[in-house]
Amino acid sequence: MTRSIAISELLSEQRITTDSGITSKKRLMELLSELIADALPDIGASEVLSSLLRRERLGSTGLGRGVALPHGRLAQIDRAMGAFVKLEKPVDYDAIDGMPVDLVFALVVPEQATEGHLNILAALAEKLGNQSTCEQLRASAHPAQVCDILCGEEPAD
Repeated sequence: MTRSIAISELLSEQRITTDSGITSKKRLMELLSELIADALPDIGASEVLSSLLRRERLGSTGLGRGVALPHGRLAQIDRAMGAFVKLEKPVDYDAIDGMPVDLVFALVVPEQATEGHLNILAALAEKLGNQSTCEQLRASAHPAQVCDILCGEEPAD
């Protein structure tokens, strides 16, 4: 059985950006890739970006209600890692509900990750699908606040 991974194991304040002025999906994906690559000394942002875009070509990772969860696989890593961006203004993301996104959690996992990867995605989708959580994230001004919200207990709806 696969051990459940806590969001706190995926994310750190250094990989969180709040109130980003980015205005396009392309630049958003580049920023997320840079945040992740900065924590992976042997991997460049272009490799992370390629992984995220490869998955995105299969279909948008925009979950709806202003939230997106881009994700990809990297052969060179041995653990999952994430980054989070809160945008000042939502950008078009081809989300399933057609709405632009302003809350984006990017995830990369090892190439061989299977069930664990799906469990992480499900946990993130559940957390980011919670309206109260999203309202708290949108009201947050600092990476430490975002980290506390994402890594803390699930608030009740």
